[in-house]
Amino acid sequence: MKPALDWLGKNHEEIVQGLAALVGIQSISTDGEHLAEIDRTAKLTCDLMRQAGLHNVEVLRVGQSLPYAYGEWLEAPGKPTVFLYAHHDVQPVNFVEQWQSDPWKLTRRDGRLFARGSADDKGAISAFLGAIAAYRKTGNTLPVNIKMLVEGEEEVGSKYLMKFFDVHKERIKSDVIVVCDTENIEVGIPSITYSLRGIVSVLVDVNTARIPVHSGMGGGGLPDAAIALSAILGRLYWDNGQLPIPGFYDQVRPLSDKERAAFNRLPFNGEKFRKEIGMVPTVRFAMETGYNEYAQTWRRPAATVIAQEASSIKGASNQVLPKASAIISCRIVPDQKPDKVLADLTAFLKKDPPWGCEVTVTPHGPPVDWWMTDPNGPAFEAALSGMRMGFDHDPIAIGCGGSIGFVGPLSDLFGGAPALLMGIEDPASNAHAPNESLHEGDFKKLMSSLVRLFDNLGKLTPASVK
Repeated sequence: MKPALDWLGKNHEEIVQGLAALVGIQSISTDGEHLAEIDRTAKLTCDLMRQAGLHNVEVLRVGQSLPYAYGEWLEAPGKPTVFLYAHHDVQPVNFVEQWQSDPWKLTRRDGRLFARGSADDKGAISAFLGAIAAYRKTGNTLPVNIKMLVEGEEEVGSKYLMKFFDVHKERIKSDVIVVCDTENIEVGIPSITYSLRGIVSVLVDVNTARIPVHSGMGGGGLPDAAIALSAILGRLYWDNGQLPIPGFYDQVRPLSDKERAAFNRLPFNGEKFRKEIGMVPTVRFAMETGYNEYAQTWRRPAATVIAQEASSIKGASNQVLPKASAIISCRIVPDQKPDKVLADLTAFLKKDPPWGCEVTVTPHGPPVDWWMTDPNGPAFEAALSGMRMGFDHDPIAIGCGGSIGFVGPLSDLFGGAPALLMGIEDPASNAHAPNESLHEGDFKKLMSSLVRLFDNLGKLTPASVK
């Protein structure tokens, strides 16, 4: 292991250059306009896999999916097989005027590496390959078997991923799952995530007429679809209590006293967070009374209006609008059932429509279930020990307010394989937002932790890893 760790230190710039090449490709999956770039990133990922020392590297597709990059190294008989997951597609560059450097050029600034995808999730690709290369370029062997899959459509809901798993289940079957697409609670504090919220999203369409009408002729007499939609969305306002959706909290698992105490011990600087995101000075946090930031975002459900549309401000005209739409995204928690959440939300939004307008509520994308595991056992001990040494700091187990829908089903597919979600981002990473960045010091520490994780897992057998 020591030669591998030494190699990481001596070849860090080479690893960073690989990351720079990855983020230099605009592999945006959300608009359907960057298919060529996504193909290029898949091919580049395969090239980097080969350079790191993986075998049987190829670009794979299932049906009409965007491309996956796959590689493996299976020359450690009797040792556990580790499945590494990352994704090479990224979000678009929004609020361009707020970026302080070219979003498609990796830029060092203030100890961080800035670019779209640097943290989410091309940094994970580079971290995995750095740890693999550290072994392959020194002793030419790894202490565990590796299967690495890099998806090309995570940012659009991974709609073909479960089919991919089903088609290739024998090829990818492993003993341990490792994902680096989550957050460390603070820079320098290694965090392993043991719970994820799920998602239920709906499209709300409000219709009042077939065509718009001049507001001078119809204003005040005809119902305004935009105002009707606003009145419906306004029902979601929860002040600092629970969402006012009947039945919404029926299945929410209460926090135990132990969990609440653990969340309250975690560091959180509200003023620092407000400053980092530029929170309006007069605005207060929206957490339910009695819950801190972590309890609220990890273990309580939420509703967010992620899009709203009635007409273009740029092309505005004096008209009474006949149609308005919005997308509402609900984060769900243990033990909520997606079908019940969808039914409760739909009934709430359609009840007593303003002016009797026509309200249609339809699912927007497939639901993603919540996931929660017990962060104990040999695999978790291997990860926690590796992170403790790699970061020179005691790791902590945390929840996550986001969703990674495949984790639970993949663990089940592998017969209950432990899933290790090791943090790569931090609160200042700004994933999906302007000035996305990866803390370079934590990037180094994560790779060191992965090297140690492989070594720790290599001391176990496939049967004893759970």
